[in-house]
Amino acid sequence: MNLEHIKDHINAYKEHDQIFDAANFLIDSFGLESENFAGFGFRPELEPNKMLLTTEGELGEKQMVMIPKNLFDFDLNLVVNMVAHEMLHVRQKAPEPLIEDKNEREFQAYCEMLFHKEFPLVPDVSDFHKKFFAEKALEYYKRMGEHSKLQYKYGEQKLELENFIAAI
Repeated sequence: MNLEHIKDHINAYKEHDQIFDAANFLIDSFGLESENFAGFGFRPELEPNKMLLTTEGELGEKQMVMIPKNLFDFDLNLVVNMVAHEMLHVRQKAPEPLIEDKNEREFQAYCEMLFHKEFPLVPDVSDFHKKFFAEKALEYYKRMGEHSKLQYKYGEQKLELENFIAAI
């Protein structure tokens, strides 16, 4: 299914205020499924030009992805990447392979928004957003602790991110 066709479906759901149905359609369309996914819930909207999605649930338990009602007022490529970010958290918080460290989870999720290794059907975003996501990944890398095991584990990816930013 091409992106325009997906946009048409999303807009039809949006017209009927079926935001959860649109979000589930997005998950199906871009291969973001997870057995650890408990469904969507609504969270308060921020400003008209900002969105925040979160993944909620105890580690090792099913996870809810909380979305704003205005989620589909934003660029579809960006929305898909934001949902993919949260769906990676859903997978990371599953009993297997449970990733307990928040900095590691966020680092992986921001890298996924750039390189789409877990979710290859996810479209790219603008260079502006790519740079933002890469910088966020590096921020979480720093939070792992200087010379920590986690920083050592992700050292090559850090270099890849730095080169990525330099190329933009």
